[in-house]
Parts: sequence; C-alpha cells; structure tokens
Amino acid sequence: MATTVITNISSLVTNDPSFGEGPLGLIQDAAVVVDGDRVAWVGTSSKAPATDNRVDAGGRAVLPGFVDSHSHLVFAGDRTAEFNARMSGRSYSAGGIRVTVAATRAASDEELAANLRRYLHEALRQGTTTLETKSGYGLTVEQEARALRIAAAQTEEVTYLGAHIVSPDYADDPAGYVDLVTGPMLDACAPHARWIDVFCEKGAFDGDQARTILTAGAARGLVPRVHANQLTYGPGVQLAVELGAASADHCTHLTDADVDALANGDTVATLLPGAEFSTRAQWPNARRLLDAGATVALSTDCNPGSSFTSSMPFCVALAVRDMGMTPDEAVWAATAGGAAALRRTDIGRLSPGARADLALLDAPSHVHLAYRPGVPLVTAVWRRGVREL
Repeated sequence: MATTVITNISSLVTNDPSFGEGPLGLIQDAAVVVDGDRVAWVGTSSKAPATDNRVDAGGRAVLPGFVDSHSHLVFAGDRTAEFNARMSGRSYSAGGIRVTVAATRAASDEELAANLRRYLHEALRQGTTTLETKSGYGLTVEQEARALRIAAAQTEEVTYLGAHIVSPDYADDPAGYVDLVTGPMLDACAPHARWIDVFCEKGAFDGDQARTILTAGAARGLVPRVHANQLTYGPGVQLAVELGAASADHCTHLTDADVDALANGDTVATLLPGAEFSTRAQWPNARRLLDAGATVALSTDCNPGSSFTSSMPFCVALAVRDMGMTPDEAVWAATAGGAAALRRTDIGRLSPGARADLALLDAPSHVHLAYRPGVPLVTAVWRRGVREL
C-alpha cells in the first residue's frame, strides 16, 4: 500500500496535545504521513520519513476534516416562503416541519437520494468528512424506514428521528403516535440506524413522551441523542444526561442545573449556531458551558427550515463571533467535539492510528476560519486517505 507525506504545512491541528502545543496539539512547519486510510506519522517536516508520494502544502494549514454530528438531509422541497416570512417578522416554531413532511412523502427514492448526495458533496467541499443525518420528514412506518435506508447507503452515522414532531396523521392522538414510534416504526427503522433522537420541545414531545421513545430505542440497541432546550427551558438536557445520551443538541436555554448536569456527565453539548442565525433567536452561551467543564461540539443542523447551511466554517465563525468561543475552541468543537458527540475516537484528530480525514486551508492558520468568515478557505480534502477535492 502506497504511503504519502503531506509536507510544508504551516500549522497542523492534530487535536492530540501529546504531539503538539495546547489542546489543539498544534505543530508548526509540520508534515503528515498517510498510509492507506490511516495517519501513520505526524511531526515537523524536517523529520518526516521517506514515503512513496509527496504533497507540498505550500505553507498552508491542515486540520482534521470537520465532523458534522447533527443534520437533517433526507428531505424534498425547501421552505423559502417560511424563511422570507420569518425575516419579515414572523417567529420560528416547530410547526413548519409539516411542510417538508408533505414534500418528502411526495418525492421518489431517487429524488431523495440525489438531494442527499448533493448536500453531502456540498459539505465535503467545505471540509466536512463525517456527517450524521436523520430521518424525521416521513413520519410513517414506510416513509421513516425509506429515509433511513437512503441515508445509510451514503453515510455511516444515521439517526432514527420518527419523533421529530407528532405526525399530522395523528394530530388528535399524540399518544397513539408515540405507540407507533416505539412499536412498528421502531421495528422497521432500527436495522438501518445507529442512533435514536427525539425533539423534546413545546410543540413536539414532552419529557415523559421523550423518555418513553428513547428508552424503547435503547432497548433495541440504538443510542440516544436529544434535541434539547432549543426554543425554551425544558426537561431535554436533564433527560439526555440521565439516559446517557451521546449528545444534547441545541442547548440554547439552560438553567444552572442543566449546565452542571452536562459538566458532570458524559453527554456532549452540541451547539447549532446556524439555527440561531437563521431564526434570529437567542445565541447559545458556549462560554458558560466551557467554563463549567462541559464538552462542546459544533454542528450545522443543516435542514430546510431553521438552518439551511452545510458550512462548518460558517458555524465556526458564528461560534467565535456570537457564542463566546475562541477560534481554538471552535475548531476543536467542530472536529474533536463532533467526534465525541458521535462517540468516535478514529476521527476528529490527526495523530497515528486516526482515519486520514484532512482539510487543507488556503490560509496559514486555522484561525482564518473565524478571521475570514464567508471565504471558501478549504482548498483540498482527503477522506480515508483519498484526495476527494
């Protein structure tokens, strides 16, 4: 198997402090050796071993591929009219999801798969090498299972979100819909997913319903994650920590007890600044979480309603500008933090044994991701050791 060295790297983010400076494990004037789909060596360029191939980074920065641990990409249509109305003064609520449900149900398998490929490639062009995505826009047994089959064919991190909202078909019988989600729908969907999620929020599912759904999923081997505390204070974060969820996502409205629970548990607080940007809502307070000792991830929440962006660099810039994060903290959260939210140790870092997922920036430092917002800085991407961009 051929080996490749990427050398003349101005600044390498390893996310492994044993190999470099600070929490990012920064190495200056660095090189990375890739052997097959894995990182084999990192260090200074002058000490790089001989390899079969050589790539000159040209004095640019390299960091791990972004790990986007929260998206909703199996859908059809868009919600331009809703966005336009919201930007004209209408507030955001969970109810708009029903518009996407109708469009998604009407779409063919081929249309949904093509849409998913489009957004995965769009994310790859911006440095994302691992992307989680969910069902949740079908809300029937057949439609949810279809969404997960389509997702699992294109990405390895797939989440069953039958509990996105109460299906319009069960508008007068939410208890019946919970029975469906935890019964026949779960039976059909569990073979295609790794995770189970629930939108625990006013207008969606309350704490008791969310507990029932997540517990049923866990009994089928699916690991919980929770849409928690996005629109208002609620039980979502506490429930996530109690049930050992991998992540509590959004975390916009937190009590001191919520912050303490996240800081003292294993649940990652995944912040989704694209949603706040697109809904003009209150920003999550990342500084408060970080200072308390919680593990924080950043993700796009790419979806057609409340956060129609696939750009992790954009989310990094928002987190630095509006959520109290330093550039180093935001980059860590968008790479290693996302890996932690997916309970992965093989991605989100660039040290020996890690999967060779790398992003090359047209800039001398990762800080430029926040310093130059909106500029397409990702100039090359390797995934599993193969250059794809």
